[in-house]
Amino acid sequence: MPLVGRAFLLIATLALFHAAFSTYEHLSHLKAMERPEGQLPQDIIIEAFVALFLGILGASLNAPPLKEITWASEMNKRSIDEMESRPGFASYINRGKNFLS
Repeated sequence: MPLVGRAFLLIATLALFHAAFSTYEHLSHLKAMERPEGQLPQDIIIEAFVALFLGILGASLNAPPLKEITWASEMNKRSIDEMESRPGFASYINRGKNFLS
């Protein structure tokens, strides 16, 4: 699947660059005809939306699999000693008296 996802991303990138170049050409054509206002042709808009859809699909197919984030899956990775160690509750006051004397 990653190969298909990368292919979709490549096609989407090329289609988006082509839509941007077509938009630039259309606007420069309107400027040469001294008509600065005008709508973009429908084929450029459709091409941009198809490129957007292909980019989203390619990114989804190219993404790594999701990891499980439940408490049970986290406990499978750790031992009980890691979970029950509480260094914040350690008291060194009574040991300090013996250490300095």
